[in-house]
Amino acid sequence: MSSSAKTPRTSLAFEVLFVSIICSAQLMTQAGLALSVVPMFIIGNSYGSSDPGQLSWFTAAYSLTVGTFILIAGRLGDTFGHKRFFVAGFLWYGLWCMIGGLAIYSNQILFDISRAMQGIGPAFLLPNAIAIIGHTYAGQIRKQEMIFSLFGATAPGGFVLGAVFSSLLSERLSWPWAYWIMAITCCTLGIISVFVIPRADVDEEEEEDSRISPLWQRLDIPGSVVGVCGLVLFNFAWNQGASIGWEAPYIGVTLALGVIVLCIFTLIEIKATHPLVPFRLLTTEALLSLICISAGWASFGNFVLYLWTMMDNLRNQSILLTSAQFSVVAVSGLCAAITTGFVISHLRISLVMLMAMTAFTVGGILFATMPVDQIYWAQTFVGLIILPWGMDMSFPAGTIVVSRAMPKKQQGVGASLVNTVVNYSISIGLGIAGTVQVYLVRGGADPLQGIRSSWYTAIGLAGVGFCTAIVWCLTEKRPKKSKDVTEGSV
Repeated sequence: MSSSAKTPRTSLAFEVLFVSIICSAQLMTQAGLALSVVPMFIIGNSYGSSDPGQLSWFTAAYSLTVGTFILIAGRLGDTFGHKRFFVAGFLWYGLWCMIGGLAIYSNQILFDISRAMQGIGPAFLLPNAIAIIGHTYAGQIRKQEMIFSLFGATAPGGFVLGAVFSSLLSERLSWPWAYWIMAITCCTLGIISVFVIPRADVDEEEEEDSRISPLWQRLDIPGSVVGVCGLVLFNFAWNQGASIGWEAPYIGVTLALGVIVLCIFTLIEIKATHPLVPFRLLTTEALLSLICISAGWASFGNFVLYLWTMMDNLRNQSILLTSAQFSVVAVSGLCAAITTGFVISHLRISLVMLMAMTAFTVGGILFATMPVDQIYWAQTFVGLIILPWGMDMSFPAGTIVVSRAMPKKQQGVGASLVNTVVNYSISIGLGIAGTVQVYLVRGGADPLQGIRSSWYTAIGLAGVGFCTAIVWCLTEKRPKKSKDVTEGSV
């Protein structure tokens, strides 16, 4: 059992190593996303595939399982120990990256399966990493907020890292090398984590709960099975519909089943004694933050995927040049994270979230309206500077709101909610925009129109987040000023 963790050793060097290992969970998650976005067409060509709907599965399958299995990973960590599942996440991730590289000797089906299985590794890593931060720095609010911000900052940096290495290896060697090197890196990080992550203390309240409640109840087995099935069915319908067309009868049936199963899941969770999604504990602020994050990150996946498509296919750039041009994202993301770490203690979180949704929306508008032959330093460069502010302001803001809504022994569940929404939304967003693009292209539209349609869809998603953040800001103005000041200083 684990509920709290010992603070890392007093040595500054050891604490830096501890934070670096924790943040590497986010870094490697986003690097894994880039491993299919960057060499997407190269991988597709190796399997003789060029259909946009089929190629989008390389990324959607990964995001699907990251977003789906996070739901239960946090609970497993709360029950059996966050460190245990953090280490297991790296090792599992490394194993399936190795298999993903070897899939070049097989077929696309094995590669798609390996991408889906890879996503289970980050699903174990992310919520348990956040829970470890929450427990370790429970009494140090300012430091905790800064580390949450640094954790979010590694997202754009991780994507750039994955983009650079996958483009280099794809051009100089072959694309599987990116997966094999990722496998070696993940296994190494897993081994280091064994010695760096502090031993967890046993919480008396949770130990008492373990004696009273049976294991299946504490793990919420019914909710876990039904929830995973519902999320997989719903997501599969959207992404498979983009791949083969919604005319296939089983797509509509699968979508309807997904909705029904998710409704059943909601009823189960409301009545459960140890729910995976504690709806009864979620405050209005937590719900609004999750809506904002869902809309913003759903748009982010489309902005990145189709920007890469435009630069690669329509501007005829090498993937190495495109990776270099994307490198500004890492710098901008770091600046955004540091800024957020400082301002989040002085501004209402609703305002921070509004700024994040504005960045998603404005960055997307810049991409959607730029001409193909325009120089990089105009809208592309500016958009790549603005977009990471949406990522690195929304993630720590949402994490803090949801984490504080959860009791101490359910920090893993709170972390699961935020990460589930982030990663699942990326996959769903790709399915929705992919459907729009595929139908336009099949209807005779040129590739540019298809790309722009995906961006317009993403702007609509970001706009939903923007409007939700405005509503949040307006409704949060109702408390007295003195109360606002107190809440902002927590």
